[in-house]
Amino acid sequence: MIRELDSVVLRVDKPDLGLEAGDVGTVVHVYAGGEGYEVGFATLTGHTLGVLTLAPEEVRPVEEGDLLHVRRAEVA
Repeated sequence: MIRELDSVVLRVDKPDLGLEAGDVGTVVHVYAGGEGYEVGFATLTGHTLGVLTLAPEEVRPVEEGDLLHVRRAEVA
């Protein structure tokens, strides 16, 4: 079960924010026992890229063996 403050992995691209499947965010709110999630995405230096309301099928929990990867984001 995904809980508030858990790290999650985005399963879909969100090009309006420059996010790609595989990007990692932090759950800031869980709606109705997991019917949806408010997830924040930020650069490693702390610049917030956006906070999205996502359906359960759009994110997954971080799993054993997941590896972080760095790429450039467009920062305004």
